[in-house]
Parts: sequence; C-alpha cells; structure tokens
Amino acid sequence: METKNIYFISGIDTDAGKSYCTAWYARELMQRGLRVVTQKFIQTGNTGHSEDIDLHRRLTGTGYLPEDKEGLTMPEIFSYPCSPHLAARIDKRPIDFGKIERATRELSHRYDTVLVEGAGGLMVPLTEDFLTIDYIAEKQYPLIFVTSGKLGSINHTLLNFEAIKNRSIALDTVLYNLYPTVEDKTIQEDTMKYIKQYLSKHFPGTKFEVVPEIV
Repeated sequence: METKNIYFISGIDTDAGKSYCTAWYARELMQRGLRVVTQKFIQTGNTGHSEDIDLHRRLTGTGYLPEDKEGLTMPEIFSYPCSPHLAARIDKRPIDFGKIERATRELSHRYDTVLVEGAGGLMVPLTEDFLTIDYIAEKQYPLIFVTSGKLGSINHTLLNFEAIKNRSIALDTVLYNLYPTVEDKTIQEDTMKYIKQYLSKHFPGTKFEVVPEIV
C-alpha cells in the first residue's frame, strides 16, 4: 500500500503533549537511521505558519526543512484556536482535504516515515459530520497514541481504545508521556502498569514507549 510509511499521531486530549511526543518520537526514529518528517495536517490558532512544526524542528534539531517552506508540512492553517470544524467556519473557508492528502503523499515519497500530528483528540470534529477518527480510518493510517499518567488518564485512554477497536484502526504504538513532571508518581506509575497490561491483553501487537520528561 502506498501509504504504509504514514502514521497518524493523536492523544487523549488537547493537553496530552502530542506535539512534544511527536517530536521526541521523530528524533528517536532518526537516531535509528530513518529519514523522518513530521506534518501538522490541520493547525488552528496560527496565521501563515504552524507553531507545532516550530516545536518539532526545535526538538529534533533539524531546523526548517524545504518541505516547511513549500507548505507540505502545514497544508491547512486556521486562525482561531479551536477544533477544526469551528476554525474553518470562523475563517469562512472549508478544510481542503485534497490539499492535505496531496501534501502527505508527497512527504511519503520523499521520506522513510511520515508522522502526521492531529489536532486535539480522536473525536475532534473536522466537519459537522466527519471526525478525526473517521479520517484515520478512511486513510487506514496506523495510529500512534499519546497518553499520560495524570489523574483520569486511564478512563480517557480506555475509552479511546474502545473507539479505535470499533473503527478497526491499527494501534501501532502507545507513547506514555511523563511530562509534565509530577512530585508524587504513585498514579503515574500505576497508570503505566495498568495500560501496559491492558495493551498486552487487548492489543498484543502494539508497541509501548515511555516518553521522558523534558530536561
């Protein structure tokens, strides 16, 4: 399949640390010898440029890429910081899914691996009747899912796992984000153990990676 080197990255909510984890995972893959590029398929709350791509380039240490200047890594940018369906309505312009698709495919031809960062969580609406999870399922992208050890994460994570299974989406990797730093690690450590056990039972082929705190 032509898009087998494209992975979609989503998470439990807006503050799961997707952008940080996307950059960290890209750097990890680069260190394993792969040519990796990240894309923010829809950026909201910016004008003309994607701040998430800024973060990716800073943390991976690549600096800006030719593909950034071409707009391939940030094909759709909306000004208001909200879910894409509302941002598109406020800017009075629909999301151009064809443009996103062409940009992602072009990146997949140029690089070994493309990491496509979503906007918010899996159930965030892109249009009135089309959710982010629908987009992932339609494209058949393997999913890299970001979660953490904050209070409530188990519930959010397991609800997402149910939705992922229901849509027959391939859960490739779970990234367990240790940032931001917490003094009491009781919940964080137990949540990690619980999610790992749940994955081994319900998603036995899924990889589990711990994303360290920013130092």
